[in-house]
Amino acid sequence: MTSNVAVIAGAGSGLSASLARLLAGEGFRVVLAARNIEKLGALQAQIGAQAVATDVSDPASVERLFDVADKAGPLSIVIFNASGRARGPITELDPEAVRQALLVGAYGGFLVGQQAARRLLALGSGSIFFTGATASVKGFAGSAGFAMPKFGLRGLAQSMARELAPKNIHVAHFIIDGAIASATSGQESEPQDRRLSPDAIAEAYLSIHRQQRSAWTWEMELRPWVETF
Repeated sequence: MTSNVAVIAGAGSGLSASLARLLAGEGFRVVLAARNIEKLGALQAQIGAQAVATDVSDPASVERLFDVADKAGPLSIVIFNASGRARGPITELDPEAVRQALLVGAYGGFLVGQQAARRLLALGSGSIFFTGATASVKGFAGSAGFAMPKFGLRGLAQSMARELAPKNIHVAHFIIDGAIASATSGQESEPQDRRLSPDAIAEAYLSIHRQQRSAWTWEMELRPWVETF
């Protein structure tokens, strides 16, 4: 029996790796997309995932990614984790860096979401998830180049949710409001669990994917218990 396929765009060693391990453990065939797939070698070997070199801001590259996923089996869930950012005072921001941030963080979400929607509509079900941040709903000083793509991604997710939910496609946006723990974070000082566990976030994504459609969530906000609002 062919396993359902999960595509994770913008894969790396943090949240994406936790999602990949969890989904593989639940029987999904995982397809990882990243600009540099050499960094994914250990994760591929651990869970038997495929990795596809992908530029999410390039339509042809994203289409190739989904062509690979098509060969792996029926698509079930697509997660967009890619992010672009340009930080600095508004008067000093490099216009090209801001353009690239928008291309990766917002336009890339559109390209991945479009390819996912075409396939899931044909199948009649599935989930498309977008990973946001505090900057999705709150623009900070010196962070216009991050807030712009994140605000855009949230708008895309909301529009897609309203369009696709009546067609049995679950679209959701996740606001990660806080720092995510990593292997390089070091020993946490008190209070304990001040950073979000990537494994705990992954469990939340899977729970939304498995929601009964009479009570779907379009947006989930996740923060550590000590994070201020």
